[in-house]
Amino acid sequence: MKKFINLSFSSLLLAGALFLGSCQEEFEDINTSDAQGESIQATSATAIKIEKTASKDGSFDNIVDGASCIALNFPYTVEVNGLEIIIDSKEDLRLIEEIFDEFDDDDDDLQIRFPITITFSDYSEVTINSNEELAELARQCVEGGDDDDIECIDFVYPITLFSFDVNQQQTGRVTVNSDRELRLFFKELDDDDFVSIEYPITLKRFDGTEIRVSSNAELAAALEAAEDACDEDDDDDYNDDDFDEDRLENLLTECPWVVLSVERNAIDQTAQYEAYLMTFTEDGKVRVRDRQGNILIGDWDLDSDDGYVELDLQFDTLVDFSLEWKVYEIEQGKIKLFSGDGNRITMKLNCDGGTADPDTLREILGECNWIIKKVKNQGEEIQRLLGFEFDFMAEGVVTLSDASSTIQGSWEVAVGSEGGLVLAITMGDEPGVSFEWPLRDLAQNRLRFEVEEIGYELVLERVCTSNETDGDVVEIMNTLMAGDWVVAQYSDDGNDETAGYNGYDFTFGMENALTVSTNMDPVKNGTWRVIRDSDGHLEVYLNLGDEGDVFSELTDDWDVVSITETRLEMKDISGDGTQDILVFERK
Repeated sequence: MKKFINLSFSSLLLAGALFLGSCQEEFEDINTSDAQGESIQATSATAIKIEKTASKDGSFDNIVDGASCIALNFPYTVEVNGLEIIIDSKEDLRLIEEIFDEFDDDDDDLQIRFPITITFSDYSEVTINSNEELAELARQCVEGGDDDDIECIDFVYPITLFSFDVNQQQTGRVTVNSDRELRLFFKELDDDDFVSIEYPITLKRFDGTEIRVSSNAELAAALEAAEDACDEDDDDDYNDDDFDEDRLENLLTECPWVVLSVERNAIDQTAQYEAYLMTFTEDGKVRVRDRQGNILIGDWDLDSDDGYVELDLQFDTLVDFSLEWKVYEIEQGKIKLFSGDGNRITMKLNCDGGTADPDTLREILGECNWIIKKVKNQGEEIQRLLGFEFDFMAEGVVTLSDASSTIQGSWEVAVGSEGGLVLAITMGDEPGVSFEWPLRDLAQNRLRFEVEEIGYELVLERVCTSNETDGDVVEIMNTLMAGDWVVAQYSDDGNDETAGYNGYDFTFGMENALTVSTNMDPVKNGTWRVIRDSDGHLEVYLNLGDEGDVFSELTDDWDVVSITETRLEMKDISGDGTQDILVFERK
């Protein structure tokens, strides 16, 4: 079964299948209660992955020790550029980076006051008395994310474990409440010991989403899928400041940037350029809007040099920005650039749309089509419009379509009375979207418009032809269109309502057409879509209207949890924390 953690669908599905096939022989049935699962031998691949997931990650203090496989025990004292600092917690490490970042062209120095105590990945400890001893241990670490620990998924505690000897006699029962307790439990096992886990248990992925597993096979698949699913930040750059050209390009084009400060040839030019707005487009153009609304167009490009990523800016008139800038920090929505002595720019990400220029919004709207994720009218959400597709065309023409119909209207972008941008849509045959929508959040892949005081909101997700090359999206679409499906489970906030769908077949057809039938007789038509949203999550949009019948209960944008050729599991977590579960199985 595939678990979605922003990986390629086909590669993850193949890896999961191979892994599960290789692991089945490790699971031996034991005569235990139903609450306990199959046994895991202490030396099995699954047990090793559990240990790796529970291992102590030492990368959080790499700015001090330069070693991801060890961590310094608090408290300890360091001297940073001559300033003595007592490190009592992870938060204090931030002080070191702030001192390092104060000047771009100085030589930073950090000295540790010995002796110190360090903890290894298996939670064993040792006292270190010199830099030489620490450096020798650091050389033994594997860096760059290639070490053994699994950091992209965590166990949610408590977890109850049962231990068995080679004769399958239970030798103990323990409830662990932390990674340390779990790792030490496995460390004390003999090679011929077995362990059983009391299921279900919960794991939390690196992106904050949770997954519940109910067997050893599901646990093995989840840990395998998470092994290389995120940046483990195993380097010396504390607080995840590391980045490459791809990450920087995605960040630059995500939203416009507001200039906070400029220094040119050691002269502060902030007063001249503060609040300028820079918009980077994927075609290598950068548009700068000054405080008077004038637009200057330039070019931008990225390159790597001597460990830095360089941002090359070239303008005909904006000469103070025309340099090859080294990017030395990305943090909390800010980016800092420098070039030689005395040339610095600091910018802040601006996704609220308040200072964007109309041309930026027009270009973003016109680049691709846009799917309605949410629309509210006077506080009431209009479910019947979920998944409808806008096509903003030239000459102010816009169409709105679902699987069965297309209607036409007009659109324009203007500066509103409060100075922000407004998208005015006139769609005579669909009053639910006919409104002057003030822009609140602007990004390349997501737009949000809102008038909070009167309960109007419109959220759009971008859908481009490039989605057709997204392997995950294509694979899910092809799987769903391969046959008829039935509802195997529908849980509404814990209430099992599956029985209401007995006898109904769901057909996912071409052109986003969704048909519900019984005994081959259609009873309800709707729309379906598969997209990867702006957060990278794979979603299946189902729209079966909002008439209040049993089928309209399924109208929602569902997050994909797992999929095989014969089973699709999805969930939806609402704003109040309630969770719905929908499972389709191939007929």
